[in-house]
Amino acid sequence: MPPGYDDEPGRRYPTIFWSPGYGGHVGMVLNRTSFRPSFPELIDAEFATGEAQPAIVVYFDTWTSLGGSQYLDSPATGRYHTFLCEEVVPWVDANYRTVPDRDHRAIAGKSSGGYAAMVTPMLRPDVFGALATHAGDALFETGYRAELPERFRTLRNEYGGSYENFLADFRGRVGGLQPSDLELIEVYAYAAAYSADEDGTVHLPFDEFGAIVPDVWRCWLAWDPVVVAVQPEYAEALGSMRALWIDAGDRDEYHLDAGATAFRRAAVAAGVPDERIHFELFDGAHGGIEHRHPLAITWLSRMLAPTAAS
Repeated sequence: MPPGYDDEPGRRYPTIFWSPGYGGHVGMVLNRTSFRPSFPELIDAEFATGEAQPAIVVYFDTWTSLGGSQYLDSPATGRYHTFLCEEVVPWVDANYRTVPDRDHRAIAGKSSGGYAAMVTPMLRPDVFGALATHAGDALFETGYRAELPERFRTLRNEYGGSYENFLADFRGRVGGLQPSDLELIEVYAYAAAYSADEDGTVHLPFDEFGAIVPDVWRCWLAWDPVVVAVQPEYAEALGSMRALWIDAGDRDEYHLDAGATAFRRAAVAAGVPDERIHFELFDGAHGGIEHRHPLAITWLSRMLAPTAAS
C-alpha cells in the first residue's frame, strides 16, 4: 500500500500486478539474500521516497507442481490465465480501493512473469491496459530453440531419453535438487503450457534424436509474444495499451534482450506511441536484476495515475 493509504478513505488507486519468473512463487518474494533487500522492501522504499505515485502492488503467481504454468490456460496444468483474469483481479477490486478498470491496471514481471506481462494484456485488453516486462520469454526461435539440444542430451544421458523416468525420480527423491533438475522440469513445464492435447498429454518439441518436431514447435511458436503480437486482433489489443515498459540485460544468457527488442518493434508496429513505451537494454544478465523492478513500478504508477491523461 502507498503512504497515506489509510488516511484517505475515499481515494482509489491504480493497481500493478507483479508476477515472478519460472520456479518462483509469492512466498519467495519475501526472501532477503546477504547485503540485498527483498523485493517488497525495494518497492516500499520507492514509494517512501515519493518517486512513485500512490498505487496498489499485488504479488501473485500461478505456481504448479511443474514449477509454473506460463500464466496460460492449459489442459495439462489448469486454467491459470482464467484464474488470474476472472478470479484474482475481481477479488482485488472487491477488497481494495482500486480504480477498477483496465486503464488503471497493469501487469508486470520478470522472465516467465515478463512473458505473462506481454501475453495477458493481448489476450485480455479489457482487463489490463499496461505492462512491464523484464527479460520476458519472447522470440522463441532465438531463445528457447538454442537450449533444446542440450536439454535433449541431458535427458538422454541421465534418464534414457524418458521424461517418465525423470519425473518419477524428481518427484520421488528426498534430498534436494540435482544440477539438471531445473533445466529438465522447465522444458516439460513449457511443453505442458504450449503443446498439450485436450486430454492433458504433453508433447515435447524434440524427438528421440534431439531434432525439432515441426508440428509441436509450431504450437510453441503460436504462443511466442512476438508472433502473437502480429495477429490482427492481438496487434489491436497491443496498440491500445497505455504504457509498456520493456527491458532486458544486454548479456542475458537466454538471449531475451533480442526478445525484448523484437517485442518493442511489434509494439511500435501495432501503433503504440513512443511516449507510451520505455525500452532499455541495460548492463546485466538474466539474474540479479531486481533493482529494475521498482523502476518499472514507479514509471507505471505515474502513467496509470488517475490524473494522467487517458
